[in-house]
Amino acid sequence: MARIVMKFGGTSMAGIDRIRNVANRVKHEVELGNEVAVVVSAMSGDTDRLVNFCREASPLYDPREYDVVVASGEQVTSGLLAITLQSMGVKARSWMGWQLPIRTSDAHASARIQTINSDAIGAAMASGEVAVIPGFQGLTEDDRITTLGRGGSDTSAVAVAAAMKADRCDIYTDVDGVYTTDPRIVPKARKLAKVTYEEMLELASVGAKVLQTRSVGLAMKEKVRVQVLSSFDQPTGNPTPGTMIVGEDELEGSTMERQLITGIAYDKKETKVTLTAVPDRPGAVAAIFSPLADANINVDMIVQNVAHDTGSTDVTFTVPSDEIARSLDTLERERSAIGYDKLIHDANVAKISVVGVGMRSHAGVASKMFSTLADRKINVLAITTSEIKVSVLIHEDYTELAVRALHTAYGLDAEDAA
Repeated sequence: MARIVMKFGGTSMAGIDRIRNVANRVKHEVELGNEVAVVVSAMSGDTDRLVNFCREASPLYDPREYDVVVASGEQVTSGLLAITLQSMGVKARSWMGWQLPIRTSDAHASARIQTINSDAIGAAMASGEVAVIPGFQGLTEDDRITTLGRGGSDTSAVAVAAAMKADRCDIYTDVDGVYTTDPRIVPKARKLAKVTYEEMLELASVGAKVLQTRSVGLAMKEKVRVQVLSSFDQPTGNPTPGTMIVGEDELEGSTMERQLITGIAYDKKETKVTLTAVPDRPGAVAAIFSPLADANINVDMIVQNVAHDTGSTDVTFTVPSDEIARSLDTLERERSAIGYDKLIHDANVAKISVVGVGMRSHAGVASKMFSTLADRKINVLAITTSEIKVSVLIHEDYTELAVRALHTAYGLDAEDAA
């Protein structure tokens, strides 16, 4: 018998027929003798609808009341799933975030989970009752409802699994696992049996949309074993048919331990910004990035060119495309303090990343990436690296070509693929 937290996203909960499919899957786990808690998202599209209601009511809405409104979507699906399970003869009840409670910070619309009281749901699960919990929501110390930001239900599920000391957290999505790259671009992409927390964290941060970044970071911190699998596949006798996100120690002795690159990710949602003729003096770069940080704008790739004879230099960096308007406004207001000549931006770019723990012990990963792109006449606009990742910025027209070429170059193509 295992203790399992199952999480289902908005697509899985989109209507009664799909909720019945979820209930059947939960019932299957219960019949195997497992203790089960379920974390659910709102129906697909409902959160956007509720957000728009808030904006229509007032562009300057109170974030505390916003959270009251948008948290209601998960309340609906948790109740509907409990009703459906009961109709199938499965003992179940819903638990709102405030009933446990799930305590969070008071940063409304982007709160962080601090503690979860697991006593009540622990007792319910031990008695054979399925606990159905709305994701995405919590409660401040002064008892105001909060939400965790987009993708927050993944974080809720991992947090519940950590609090319950669950054997694993199964996150059901519309894909059946984590692949070496997007199968829509590379049909030869392979589904991975296991991926380390660090690799998944890097993949999630550079464009892979399978898991929300915060949830992976929490799973790594709390050592929660997470499985990614499809809610549309039929249950099998294999308890782990998807991709397991695990600690690096679980890979010891396996063939994956010797794998150099785990996956190729891409992201077209970044915009390149260039400031020309920035004074080449101490403090000049701080004058650029401090105002952006104060505006809570994340800067990713940064390139500073060699200084010109005029005593100036050009600085290039990327920001999320949905933050470009605020970024340009911030930089224009700080123009006199920074002292740049021109402000140029380009949204027609893509970030391509290769990720793998094997980089720690193998040289030449970056060299292979650059030579592979050069062979395809793809120009590199910017570069950033970490211990297990190399990312480059290229023109977006070459995205698919770059992904396919790199996938083949690092030996990731499935041998039996058509």
